Amino acid sequence: MMTVHEVSKLAGVSIRTLQYYDKIGLLHPTGYTDAGYRLYDDTDLERLQHILLFRKLEFPLKDIKAILNSPDFDRSKAIEQQIELLRLKKEHIENLMNFALGIKMLGVKHMDFKAFDRSKLDEYAKQAKELYGNMPEYKEMEEKQKNRTEEDEKILADRFMLLFKEAGEMKDMNPASPEAQNLVKRIQDYITENMYTCSNKILRGLGKMYSGGGDFTKNIDEYGGEGTAIFVDNAIQIYCDNEQ
Repeated sequence: MMTVHEVSKLAGVSIRTLQYYDKIGLLHPTGYTDAGYRLYDDTDLERLQHILLFRKLEFPLKDIKAILNSPDFDRSKAIEQQIELLRLKKEHIENLMNFALGIKMLGVKHMDFKAFDRSKLDEYAKQAKELYGNMPEYKEMEEKQKNRTEEDEKILADRFMLLFKEAGEMKDMNPASPEAQNLVKRIQDYITENMYTCSNKILRGLGKMYSGGGDFTKNIDEYGGEGTAIFVDNAIQIYCDNEQ
């Protein structure tokens, strides 16, 4: 048996939260000490694990209570579902990271695109830095950028966009062609050399972002012609499939 203080320390949950869970019938302690302190056994701790996982998945407390109190509740199945939900959440976060890195790669502050609202993009970049600042890709990107001038950044961004212009010249070709696949490799190498290590997983996510509509697709197509963004994405997906 563990006291409320021990459970609080073990689970990283405040005593007040555990008291509240007891009050609303979400997690009752198995017993109490002579002094009136709550005591929790292994079954209580297992239930707390489910509660905390569901909370991380942003389930409302009332829904968690209904799930855990249901006569059909299957603990093993719940764990499998939680794992799947966490995987999807991880994938969502990785997609957001790719989106943020993609914005940075296209030159948030330096690309002269009329369709972009600079103030919104600068604010997004600030928020992205706060969210992803501890990720290795962001740290690598900052390290490579720290000694560059604004003119250096503009030149790098312009050179990067020339790759999309080149893609536009071959967009009527088969994306699996050697020329298209070589271009994908050059895009990946350019990002790795000048920004951050562009793994195939990140590259695949960037490809989806390029063709996903909105400003990215519009501006890539302005450089290479309509259909360029989709062509590049198709070529990237083929490239990544072949590299698996």
